[in-house]
Amino acid sequence: MDYGKIKLNLNKIIEEKNISKNKLAQRTEMQRTQLNKYCNQNIQRIDLSILARLCYVLECEISDIIEYIPPEE
Repeated sequence: MDYGKIKLNLNKIIEEKNISKNKLAQRTEMQRTQLNKYCNQNIQRIDLSILARLCYVLECEISDIIEYIPPEE
């Protein structure tokens, strides 16, 4: 059964906020490789602590970062 997908809009927000990935990784205390995994939708489980740090540094809401895409009928 298809339950839909979760999409992370991190690249879009990074571009809108005009912040480099290096600077974002530094401010959120993340490894650059870890940030790239979030940017490339290459994660299995979302770390709530990381999500909170991203929201704080990017001055955005969780709903700006995470998007639910329902299954196609």
